[in-house]
Amino acid sequence: MRRSTAAVFRGRPVNVHSVRKIAIVSSFILFSHNYQARHGEEESLCFFSEDRRFEYGSQRSSVKMNFFRGVMGGQAAGSQPSGAETIQKLCDRVASSTLLEDRRDAVRALKSLSKKYRMEVGTQAMDHLINILQTDRSDSEILGYALDTLYNIICNDEEEEQDDSEDENAQKQADDLGAQFTDKFIQDPEHVTLLLTLLEEFDFHVRWPGVKLLTALLKNQGVQVQGVILVSPMGVSRLMDLLADSREVIRNDGLLLLQQLTKGNAAIQKIVAFENAFERLLDIITEEGSSDGGIVVEDCLLLLLNLLKNNSSNQNFFKEGSYIQRMKPWFEVGDDNSGWSAQKVTNLHLMLQLVRVMVSPVNSPGATASCQKSMYQCGLLQQLCTILMATGVPADILTETINTVSEVIRGSQVNQDYFASVNAPSNPPRPAIVVLLMSMVNERQPFVLRCAVLYCFQCFLYKNQKGQGEIVATLLPSTIDANSISAGQLLCGGLFSADSLSNWCAAVALAHALQDNLTQKEQLLRVQLATSLGKPPVSLLQQCTNILSQGDKIIRRGSKVQTRVGLLMLLCTWISNCPIAVTHFLHNQENVPFLTAQISENLGEDERLVQGLCALLLGICIYYNDNSLENYTKEKLKQLIEKRIGKENFVEKLGFITKHELYSRAAQKPQPVFPSPEQMLFDHEFTKLVKELEGIITKAVHKSSEEEKKEEEVKKTLEQHDNIVTQYKELIREQDAHIQELKEQVLSMTSQNEQMQVTITQQLSQIQQHKDQYNILKLKLGKDTQSQSNSQADGSQVNGLQTEELTQLKDELEELRKQHTLLKTQLGDKDALIDTLRSEPTQTTEGSARGTENTELLKELEALRGQIQSQSTEINHLKTERQELLGRAEAGSSDGVPSSNSPVDFAKIAELESRLAAQTTDMERLKEETKRSLESRADLEQQLASATSTVAILQTEKAKLQTEVQESKKEQDDLLMLLADQDQKIHSLKQKLKNLGETVEDEDDLDARDQTDDDDEEEEEDED
Repeated sequence: MRRSTAAVFRGRPVNVHSVRKIAIVSSFILFSHNYQARHGEEESLCFFSEDRRFEYGSQRSSVKMNFFRGVMGGQAAGSQPSGAETIQKLCDRVASSTLLEDRRDAVRALKSLSKKYRMEVGTQAMDHLINILQTDRSDSEILGYALDTLYNIICNDEEEEQDDSEDENAQKQADDLGAQFTDKFIQDPEHVTLLLTLLEEFDFHVRWPGVKLLTALLKNQGVQVQGVILVSPMGVSRLMDLLADSREVIRNDGLLLLQQLTKGNAAIQKIVAFENAFERLLDIITEEGSSDGGIVVEDCLLLLLNLLKNNSSNQNFFKEGSYIQRMKPWFEVGDDNSGWSAQKVTNLHLMLQLVRVMVSPVNSPGATASCQKSMYQCGLLQQLCTILMATGVPADILTETINTVSEVIRGSQVNQDYFASVNAPSNPPRPAIVVLLMSMVNERQPFVLRCAVLYCFQCFLYKNQKGQGEIVATLLPSTIDANSISAGQLLCGGLFSADSLSNWCAAVALAHALQDNLTQKEQLLRVQLATSLGKPPVSLLQQCTNILSQGDKIIRRGSKVQTRVGLLMLLCTWISNCPIAVTHFLHNQENVPFLTAQISENLGEDERLVQGLCALLLGICIYYNDNSLENYTKEKLKQLIEKRIGKENFVEKLGFITKHELYSRAAQKPQPVFPSPEQMLFDHEFTKLVKELEGIITKAVHKSSEEEKKEEEVKKTLEQHDNIVTQYKELIREQDAHIQELKEQVLSMTSQNEQMQVTITQQLSQIQQHKDQYNILKLKLGKDTQSQSNSQADGSQVNGLQTEELTQLKDELEELRKQHTLLKTQLGDKDALIDTLRSEPTQTTEGSARGTENTELLKELEALRGQIQSQSTEINHLKTERQELLGRAEAGSSDGVPSSNSPVDFAKIAELESRLAAQTTDMERLKEETKRSLESRADLEQQLASATSTVAILQTEKAKLQTEVQESKKEQDDLLMLLADQDQKIHSLKQKLKNLGETVEDEDDLDARDQTDDDDEEEEEDED
């Protein structure tokens, strides 16, 4: 329609009113055609506009032409309404029409005018459109028109090109319309909630415009809309459902919506992550072809970056969910890497950034180490190294891969060892580190690639003393192989090449090989370099100072200042905290005069940084000087600074380092990122060293020799106090160990006591069971005796059988009586042991003997319990036999035939009666013995209770001893603190008195005077 409109005015000046009329007519014609398509040719439509009514039916073509002529200023009479008036009439129609079809047609007309008359539609129709969304929920078509209209007036994406001659202020005002209408829409939070509700509609014509409208709102006023969605019930969950929509258009726009939703809001990021976003996004990436996918993969990766960047909770959730393992297939590249599409490069670049987010140095060390471990175990690091050594990989992908590998291995010993073992596919194979260093010192390589290689080398050496030793070893004379290129040879070659950037990179790389490693600093002093034929070799340290002293005379491609700054950073890192290296540096008579000359000169702006680094190097020589060289002791160097430079001037020049504009930029993050090679001056680790040494060197320069002596005395005093404190600490540790042993003994005795109580309880229950069994047996034996006396007329066969069984029963009872006697004897022994336990002393030192006797008592009680159990078993057996005997006797008396009263029968009966009487006597005696045994058992229980109380008393006393020991320990600590404070106060008071000119005698002088007075008194007494 815009093209046809432009064709109408081709060849004559454009009139704004004419364009507006054509737009109105076009929208009207479009409106009528849409209506005919829905309702047919013959149906008529009544359109109300104030007091005029138009009917469209069989005469529709003539009416169209008349309306067109009227709008264009033709033959039709009367003025035509403007765009604002037309929009006003349409709004009135939306508000007043009772028929849904009329409101739908009016909203459709507003939609067609919303892009051209954005301001008018937005100001007049927004409230009516929102009302349509609230009231006409049943009609998806009118909802779609309303949402599209709101999107057109809120969205800032202009489809039409703006005229170059258009006023800039008007353009800015047009760009600001989206924000204004967004503020008006979200002024009531219920509008956003209403929009979220509409997103639940499955109809495409409602859901898709709703997604686009919410995305536009988030783009214009993200923070406010995020706040409304965050407090809305199930608001984020409704938006997450868009990813599961089967229609790709809605799913893809849902990704864009979630990107805007998750920007800068950690709370929403967490909610989205816990709504299973990681699983869904990774599935979409896999379905779309991973790195070979299209723009959808890019959108998914951007959303993942929003969720994970600077969000430790989501990073931990991503790692714990084993999603790192699913990233490995992304980086599987084939042998043929030619012809990468721009989309694939973008996708792989984002994937590498996603890996870097998980192992970024700004994350917590624990989380980073855990992710690094997972990446190594799942093979992701190995896959990245494969890309690193592959051919045909685009330069920007190779650079980002190097940066990614750098952060995956940074600070991880396992990953660093693996990286050291990686070889490039060359003939002969070379280590990957060597191949990367070759690129770093090659000035023909891209600048960003060289920076990436330097960062990789720094990360390889970060907290890796093993790797540092391997790099330095390649420089030592004993390990140099003339047939192969080593990392050390490449670093030396770059250090002394004609390219200033190579000088700086090599110097910083070599400095990282010495970082916080005193052993390698001393080993590097052994490195000798052959400068030219016929001349003796010089040390690496000497060669660096020789190049540094040449100043502007050196020939370099690039910045000469960059070369000198790199060498000075290397020297400062090398000799810091290494007195031997300081001595080697000062041994060269030319170094100190060169440094003082550089510091004292008034140079330009470019040389100020060099002056500051020279001041730092000289200050390190003062602070870490062991005074082994007489000409360059600490005191003489400070006097030299005071005479030739001046202390204030020296400190001012030292401050040039931290005041440099590039210093703060390098101190922000470890990765060397510079816009141009000329700005590559500072290293991140070196900025930490400067921050650590600047204040120390300033104090060292201002201190006098007396103050240094006093500091040494204070250090010695502190060392003595530390020794005393150490001794007390050792004593306290010994006491703690002794207390711990006593606690263990108490616990052991307590457990033994509990076991003894349990054993006694069990024995008491067993004795009671035995007592009951004896009573039952007694009763049964009494009944048997009575029944036998009454059955004298029974047959001889029955009497003979009872006599036999009674004899066996008597023997068993005799054996039981012996066992009971033995048990009584053993109980007597236990009484003696308990008496011994009660009579033992209560001192803590005798706790071990008591524990031993208690242990013996426990063992004996266990043996006694076993015997009682065996006795119980025998009694049960005897009871069983007795019951069988009674049964057999009753059966014989009922079935037997009475015999004659012969003398033989009477004799047998008499004998049986005598045996039964004896048995009864024995049973009575056994009963008495059992009673005495029970009395003895009761006494034993009382004695054990007494022993238990004794143990409780011992425990109480032990607790008191422990409390006293703790109080004694606390008093000792307080006493030490008081003594230290008192010594400090006395020392400060003496110092103040000395400063005031008073004579203060030390403790040694006072002791000597006291001794002299005592000797004089003794001599006077002898004379008397």
